[in-house]
Amino acid sequence: MLRTDEILSTIEMLHAEHLDVRAVTLALNVEDCAAPSVDLLCRKLRNKILSRASRLVEVCDRVGAKYGIPVINKRLAISPVATILAGHGQTAALQVAKTLDSVATEIGVDFVGGFTALVHKGITPSDAVVIRSLPEVLSQTERVCASVNVASRHAGINMDAVHEMGHIILKIAQATADRHGFGCAKLVVFANIPEDNPFMAGAYMGPGEPEAAVNIGVSGPGVVCSALKRRIAMDKNLTLGDLAEEIKITSFRVTRVGELIGREVAAELGVAFGIVDLSLAPTPTVGDSVGEILKTLGIAKIGAPGSTAAIAMLTDAVKKGGLFASSSVGGLSGAFIPVCEDAALAEAAGAGHLVIEKLEAMTAVCSVGLDMILLPGDTPPETIAALIADEMAIGVINDKTTAARLIPVPGAKAGDWVHFGGLFGSAPVMDVRNAGASAQFVHFGGRIPAPLQSLKN
Repeated sequence: MLRTDEILSTIEMLHAEHLDVRAVTLALNVEDCAAPSVDLLCRKLRNKILSRASRLVEVCDRVGAKYGIPVINKRLAISPVATILAGHGQTAALQVAKTLDSVATEIGVDFVGGFTALVHKGITPSDAVVIRSLPEVLSQTERVCASVNVASRHAGINMDAVHEMGHIILKIAQATADRHGFGCAKLVVFANIPEDNPFMAGAYMGPGEPEAAVNIGVSGPGVVCSALKRRIAMDKNLTLGDLAEEIKITSFRVTRVGELIGREVAAELGVAFGIVDLSLAPTPTVGDSVGEILKTLGIAKIGAPGSTAAIAMLTDAVKKGGLFASSSVGGLSGAFIPVCEDAALAEAAGAGHLVIEKLEAMTAVCSVGLDMILLPGDTPPETIAALIADEMAIGVINDKTTAARLIPVPGAKAGDWVHFGGLFGSAPVMDVRNAGASAQFVHFGGRIPAPLQSLKN
């Protein structure tokens, strides 16, 4: 049971430290929008979204104002579009995407996720339609986000899908070359995709979910960093265990705030409350950074030895504090390390302290994966596929969600800086060592079998 006086006390204490709710995402099942003609499908899709989500922004703003905690992003996530595109072609896929883009603009949400294909064990004709339409879809829409799940603990890794995604990502980059390949920022390739993730670009509504639900993404990198700095200033004899406890306590408070707002938004919309995602998701704003937390924990140069241990400690403490605060924790719930969206990480990458191989090691112990990584424009598709395969392997073997959001920047080379602006920030193009050396491995294709630990029954 949430005590309002406890929540208000937390808000008062943390108000000056930029506490916010990073995302309120309304998840909506649209399987009943399937139709024999694409025009009818699009009409049904638009009408359903309007009937369920037209008040989302208004309600979020009102509830946020009530508690003095702004809701930064209001988003929509639908069930996998591949389901309703069965029997249709790529032209239909683009028309559906444009419908989603139009209705998202009309109701005022930032992004709509769910242009999704689940292909970890095989690719159906409708999955193929979704995947092959992505260069057009992501270059001709502004708010549509896509995700493709190519691996799972129980299925292993679909290397045919991984190989194809390497080529698709390059085509998306080329189709959005005038924006430095920005279309790729709206696509995530997953292993073990969560069914209730509120964060873009990977949000979608998975099977087993209710007709509609509100999922909350609570983010407080700045709050956690401020709490740590305050504690260190008060006591110079702290241990890492003491600092982990401070992170846990702060995560508890932030989670309580998020759940209160989420439940009120859900009640006003007349839908189920889903989950609170505990993830610390940074922004380019100075101070709102997971990288700054690592520095506060004593990692003077992010990427130095100890960085993986520090991010593991941070992620574990966040989970423990959040789980104690709420019985509705879900989504990704960890610490994100998106290079382009975190000023401190981008700075470390630019200085050469943080390299792709070290980022990959860090993703083994945090959420989510190689995120917002800028690659040279001439990176071969097989190398992109191999980077994805490495990240998928970490997820499959460790039974965790991992992902890759890779952005080949047309015409750019390692060391060049690219500026996307807004929440997407800026970062250097990172060096990809031994590019092309994995081609034969990727060309074998097939499926990397599920690991032994998948056999639990």
